[in-house]
Amino acid sequence: MKPATDRMLTRIKAIYMYILENGSVTTETLTEEFGITNRTIQRDLNVLEYNDLITSPVRGKWTTTTKKVIVTSNG
Repeated sequence: MKPATDRMLTRIKAIYMYILENGSVTTETLTEEFGITNRTIQRDLNVLEYNDLITSPVRGKWTTTTKKVIVTSNG
């Protein structure tokens, strides 16, 4: 895998874990927490939403779904 792809997957996993641990978070909170642009966070959230891992019950707020996930450590 390319380093950029690996970095993206690591970031998406971290975002998912952050939402899971905090319950419900805003897009703004995520951009501040991860120090990335709004566009990048939106792209990452779209990946998670497409895979039915998160949902947005209210515009700009995110929470995890009930889909079962097995979390593994990298390397």
